[in-house]
Amino acid sequence: MDNLKTAFPEKTENERKKIANEMYHRLIDTFLETIKLISISEKELNERFICNYEVVNDLFQTGQNVQIHGGHFFNWEYLNLAYCANVNYPFIGVYKPLSNKIINKIMYNMRAKFGTHLIPENNFNRGFIKLSRGRYVLTLGGDQNSIDMLNSYWIPFFGKMAPFVTGPERLAVSTNAAIVFSTTYQIKRGYYRSELSLYTTQPKTLPKGEITIAFRNFLEDQILKRPTNYLWTHKRWKRPYDSEKYKDITLLTI
Repeated sequence: MDNLKTAFPEKTENERKKIANEMYHRLIDTFLETIKLISISEKELNERFICNYEVVNDLFQTGQNVQIHGGHFFNWEYLNLAYCANVNYPFIGVYKPLSNKIINKIMYNMRAKFGTHLIPENNFNRGFIKLSRGRYVLTLGGDQNSIDMLNSYWIPFFGKMAPFVTGPERLAVSTNAAIVFSTTYQIKRGYYRSELSLYTTQPKTLPKGEITIAFRNFLEDQILKRPTNYLWTHKRWKRPYDSEKYKDITLLTI
């Protein structure tokens, strides 16, 4: 509710509660649908999840690899399987290993069933180096909470300063990967549409921070269109902003 009050101060308490309640319905659906994904066929998956994959597939002939930057939109588990099954590139995803070994194995096998190369987030550099020698599409969460405040970009997000991870931008520049932004939303219960939009094929030519700011703008726009489609339990304003401490890494361009 604090997140929603920050993002939508103009809404009433009841309006924000309605957003929260609908978000929790979508979160519960995500849990239930994840169980279904363990046994889902590729045919049924493509009936339930549609996307303009040509945005990525058209880049394959150019020889350039791709980074997809997305946010915490429902349902990310559908996205992982559907993208892997339909893009022409080998597909790479990043995951957080679970402490329960049995559940972790079930989730890993489900996420990898159509060939996704999964890299644990705590060992990303080592795992990615091996896979980056060939063709790939890499999906990254651009709205992940940053751990290192001094190596984040501090940007206004819904009018309040928030730290954005710099890794996706830095990696795209170093590898010269095309950047595609991604959003996914529910059409009806159990059915989703995903939309891909090409941002740039020349990340090396852009000023420092521009890619991250562009993603912030994209993220805000998608949330404003569908506020119940975002994971509001994700704490985007967890840490306070210190204008003096972070002045060298503050990006104020809107």
